[in-house]
Amino acid sequence: MSVIEDKAGAFALPVALFYGALFVVYGMYVPFMPVWLDWKGLTAGEISAVIAAPLFVRVLITPAVAVVADRSGVRRGHLIALAWAALAFVLVLAIAPSYWAILIFAVLLMVSNSTIMPLIDTIAVQGARARGLDYGRLRFWGSLSFVAASFAGGVAITEFGGGAGIWLIAFGCALTLIAAYQVPGVGGAPSPSANAAQPFWKIAEPRELLARREFRLFLIAAGLAQAAHATFFTFGTIIWQKQGLSAAWCGTLWAIGVFAEVLLFTFSGRVAAKFGAVRLIAIAGLASIIRWLTLASDPSLAILVPLQLLHGVTYGASHIGAMHFIHDAVPRDRAASAQALYATVSAGVAMGIATLIAGYFYAEAGPLSYVAMAVIATVSLCAAVRLMQTWNGGVLIVREAS
Repeated sequence: MSVIEDKAGAFALPVALFYGALFVVYGMYVPFMPVWLDWKGLTAGEISAVIAAPLFVRVLITPAVAVVADRSGVRRGHLIALAWAALAFVLVLAIAPSYWAILIFAVLLMVSNSTIMPLIDTIAVQGARARGLDYGRLRFWGSLSFVAASFAGGVAITEFGGGAGIWLIAFGCALTLIAAYQVPGVGGAPSPSANAAQPFWKIAEPRELLARREFRLFLIAAGLAQAAHATFFTFGTIIWQKQGLSAAWCGTLWAIGVFAEVLLFTFSGRVAAKFGAVRLIAIAGLASIIRWLTLASDPSLAILVPLQLLHGVTYGASHIGAMHFIHDAVPRDRAASAQALYATVSAGVAMGIATLIAGYFYAEAGPLSYVAMAVIATVSLCAAVRLMQTWNGGVLIVREAS
């Protein structure tokens, strides 16, 4: 084995393991946090508020952390600090006695945990390209971990009840902390900036990116493609349980969906090369319309199993397309800021608003709330088509903000 291969392996293994640990949290949180909240006696409106609130708060936090990362060039320390915070907050959340305490510590937990994602994505994308690796094969281990965690979580909740959900999330946070210490200290040299002493709302990096029409269209297309999952992420498991499925079957359906995502990530490089970044986002939007309208019709288990395979397209294709767009269209010294803006919109503003919409429509119409998600996916598809007409495929020229 050559020295280059040794160095590539020394980078790939700890990053892949970190994705695996981090997605244990998501594999427990996304399907079963609403179940735990329902077990605690919260209403549909309160559940949607607890799920949505962290998404809005991260709008302020995530870009600020990423700008610091762009400027410092060192990101492992940020991962470790955020992982410690997430573990502490989930342990307090587990014993929270009231709705307001649950709301506060759920916000602190998910802001700490979700801010990790754009940082590790930046490390993975830049490190993979520098070493001739495939980002999708690194991210693959996160999706595989989600599959295992959602299946195991469903079995555990069937055995021990909805109250076990929070302790499963805590287990994932502990694994993430351990893995954070193994991530290579990469990130390059600090990025010089004339704005270093300015407060965040005057920082140039995000404003420079947002000044470009192509980047704004990208945020709308990719952000809404992700946000259209709000009903599914917040109430999907609860809907299935009310339809008579066991928690084990719910976990299995989640595992099937993310397994399809795993397959797509396995071939992400070739898929992105064949279809292109923006076309992948458009395909995700179209698949979402089909998926959500079908789920709104209360399909049988025989339909749910193959329908869950579309998750690989509705979520996986849009995320791969977003990662490749950022790499291809954004200057390297703005990469973490671009990742943070994407995360802030897709898993922040857009997902937060969509989650509140989902809570309202679920309380009024149950599974028919999926129709609202199909409308959101339609807007995403339109924005992606417009971006295909606008972007020439090259790096955006980011002009310094005045």
